[in-house]
Amino acid sequence: MKIKSVWLSLMLSGALLSGCASTSVEPQGASPQLLLATPRQADPQLEVSVAKITELLHSGKMEAEEQSKLFYERAIRYDALGLRTLARLDFNQAMHLQPAEANVFNFMGIYATQASDFDKAYESFDAVLELDPEYNYAYLNRGIASYYGGRTDLAVIDFTTFYQLDKQDAYRVVWLYLAEQALDPVSAKSNLQQRVALLDSNDWATGLAKFYLGEIDEGQLLQSARRGLTKKGEMGERMCEAYFYLGKQARIDGEPSRAINLYKLALATNVYEFVEHRYALLEMRQIAEDAIEEARKAQESMPQEPQA
Repeated sequence: MKIKSVWLSLMLSGALLSGCASTSVEPQGASPQLLLATPRQADPQLEVSVAKITELLHSGKMEAEEQSKLFYERAIRYDALGLRTLARLDFNQAMHLQPAEANVFNFMGIYATQASDFDKAYESFDAVLELDPEYNYAYLNRGIASYYGGRTDLAVIDFTTFYQLDKQDAYRVVWLYLAEQALDPVSAKSNLQQRVALLDSNDWATGLAKFYLGEIDEGQLLQSARRGLTKKGEMGERMCEAYFYLGKQARIDGEPSRAINLYKLALATNVYEFVEHRYALLEMRQIAEDAIEEARKAQESMPQEPQA
């Protein structure tokens, strides 16, 4: 699922959808059910666009507003290419030149969430909504920050607001379920069942919600990714989503090693601008942190040898 912004959707819709075609194979040594899409390759159009914007930035003096927009445009291209350090530098430049820009705050909040700098993320998304109360995706992004930052109750509030704006969006249903499940699994499953009834059964993403509901299994979800493909690279996008959400279920089921393997498969798609790709690595870090904490507690609980 893409994290949308006004400028991003307008300027990148053509370029991002023209990525490398994906094919499905079975990874060596993996379960026969697992599919692996060809990783997305760097889009030459984006690379050329970066070069042209760089040339414009070096061409001479311009107004701060125009320069800020160019830094922003180059940043979102860097982001789509997976060059997130360069993107963050450009977002910082854009913010310095034009501080009151909701799109820039949105991306800075996303990057802060990826870095587990949750206080900065909350501040950034609060700023987005102050600057533009109609910036609906700020509720999703702030909800994700709250979810990973351990403020699950606040995440549910933001995800609920985001869901109410479009009850036929399966991704909104899924994220709201994940947050509710962390608080009350039984109630979350009941709510999920009611929400799934409103979704389009022909939409690929509805399968993700049905998987959590238990109406389809992992194999059926992955097989459904092959059906109804309409554009180049769509298989890779679906695999990125599927493996991320399968990884989430593996974590819920207490299978951290399996979850890590699934997150690695999501990352291998190179669909950098998708929510699922952005947070797969954060999921893996949290699993590692949990393991370290469990080991520490186990060590502390061991009986100490009496000192001589």
